[in-house]
Amino acid sequence: MRFLVAPLTALALAFSGATLAADPIIIKFSHVVADNTPKGEGALLFKKLVEERLAGKVKVEVYPNSQLFGDAKEMEAMLLGDVQLIAPSLSKFEKFTKKMQVFDLPFMFDDIAAVDRFQKGPYGKTMLKSMVDKGYLGLGFWHNGMKQISANKPLRGPEDAKGLKFRIQPSSVLEEQFKAVGANPQKMAFAEVYQALQTGVVEGQENTWSNIFTQKFFEVQKYITESNHGVVDYMVVTNAKFWMGLPADIRGQLEKIMEEVTDRVNKSAEAQNQADKKRIADSGRSEILQLTPAQKIAWRKAMKPVWDKFESEIGKDTIDGAQAANAKKTN
Repeated sequence: MRFLVAPLTALALAFSGATLAADPIIIKFSHVVADNTPKGEGALLFKKLVEERLAGKVKVEVYPNSQLFGDAKEMEAMLLGDVQLIAPSLSKFEKFTKKMQVFDLPFMFDDIAAVDRFQKGPYGKTMLKSMVDKGYLGLGFWHNGMKQISANKPLRGPEDAKGLKFRIQPSSVLEEQFKAVGANPQKMAFAEVYQALQTGVVEGQENTWSNIFTQKFFEVQKYITESNHGVVDYMVVTNAKFWMGLPADIRGQLEKIMEEVTDRVNKSAEAQNQADKKRIADSGRSEILQLTPAQKIAWRKAMKPVWDKFESEIGKDTIDGAQAANAKKTN
C-alpha cells in the first residue's frame, strides 16, 4: 500500500490548497453610529454591492454603534489589522494632518454643497492620500451634514452658551470654538454622549439632525438651535498596507464600488437629515429654534477668532480654498 501514499498526499494537499484559495477576503467595517444614518446606510450598501459583485471572493462584516471599537480605539485597531475599514469623523484626523482642521472651523462652509465642492477639488483629493506614511489611506469622503447646537436652555446668541458644558469630539479647533463663546468643552466618546446629557455631566452638544435623532439626543435636550455652524463628515479609511496588498483586480473593483457608494451616500445625506429634523419637531420632545440674520452674525463674529488661531497650522491656502468653494455656487 506504500505506493498509494504519495498520490493520496498530493491529492490532500491539492484539495487543501483549493480550499484555502476559495476562502474569501474578510473586510471588517467598524463604525460608531446607527445603521439608519448616512454612514450606517453607506456601510450596509458597500457590503451589499461587494457581496453581489465579488461573491465568494470578498465578504464584508459591518459592526455599527461601537459594537467592535469605539471612536477612541478604532484608529489604533485599523493599524493593528483588527478592522479593515472605518469612517471616522474628520475631526479625528487632526493629529495626522493639520490641514484636516479646516473642516472644524466654525462657519467655514455655507452649506453641504460647498463642502462637497471642496472635497471633490484638489485640496480634498490631496487629503485622502495625506496620511499614507502614517498607515492610513483615504478612500472617500462621506457626508453626514451640517451641525446644530443643543442644550437645556435656549441658545439664541453666543452669550447664551456662557458657562455651559458642551460635549465635543477630540478636536483642538472645536475646543477653541466653545471657549470663544465662554462655554466649557468636554471631550467625550460618541457612545457616552446620551448618558452624559441625561445625567447632566454635560449640558449641551453639537451634531447633525440624523445623529441627534438616531442617538435620541433630542429626548434629553430641551432646545436645538438650527445654527448650521459646522460640518460632520467622515473619511472612509483603510490600512494602506492591507489595501495595496489586495490583488489588483479585486482592489480595482472595490474602489469602483466605494466610488459608487460614496456618490449615493452623499446625495441622500441631506434628505435624511431633513427627514430626521421633521421627526424631532413632530415628537414635541425638543424645541427647534431658528436664528435671525442678526443672531447668526453674532455667532459668526464670536467664533471668527478661531480661524486666525489655526491659520498657520491649516495653511491660508487651504482656508482660502474652502472659502472659494462657497463662492462657486451653481444654478
